Amino acid sequence: MNTVQRLAQALGHRFNHQELLIQALTHRSVGAANNERLEFLGDALIGFVIAEALWKRFPKADEGTLSRMRASLVKRESLARLARDLKLGEALRLGAGELRTGGHARDSILADGLEAVLGAVYFDAGFEQARTVVLTLFAARLEQTDAERAGKDPKTRLQECLQSYKRPLPDYLVLSIDGDQHDQTFTVSCQLQDADVTTRATGTSRRRAEQAAAALMLEHIQYG
Repeated sequence: MNTVQRLAQALGHRFNHQELLIQALTHRSVGAANNERLEFLGDALIGFVIAEALWKRFPKADEGTLSRMRASLVKRESLARLARDLKLGEALRLGAGELRTGGHARDSILADGLEAVLGAVYFDAGFEQARTVVLTLFAARLEQTDAERAGKDPKTRLQECLQSYKRPLPDYLVLSIDGDQHDQTFTVSCQLQDADVTTRATGTSRRRAEQAAAALMLEHIQYG
């Protein structure tokens, strides 16, 4: 079984039109017949299916809370993590330049590829099957989504998560500050005190960088 067939098996969908899956896995660096149009469709598909699932799951949540929960579930890092779970990177078709620079492991390419693959499922078998595949992929994350926590920032949620396990709070360290005084970029790390795990992120302020690093750490703890 080749990598493309293994991916289809992991998705739980048998493609009637294998060429759709091949196109979905073809990065623009390969040529004009790439996955960008399928990615556009898949992005909209995931957004709607997840929005509908959250709307049904949290009947008392307001629009702002629903939007924050959806954004957390469908952001690039979350999609890339799902793509890695599927080993999607192994099946990607990349140009020589992207191959040399490790494009098969890059979050942006993995996330776009997953969107394209789900767009291909829609064209191959229709909306209901595409919805089923999306909900199956996101099932664990939907189960762990909490409307009460959706309004809290990542640092607060990380703190509460660690405290619930009786673990020490993380350390935040500014690694670098780049740019002019009026246009600075901060790079910050978030490190667990009781494990050799560190995340790092950048932001236009120290606070934003810390929040981004905390969000990455929270995902690591929750989803491994």
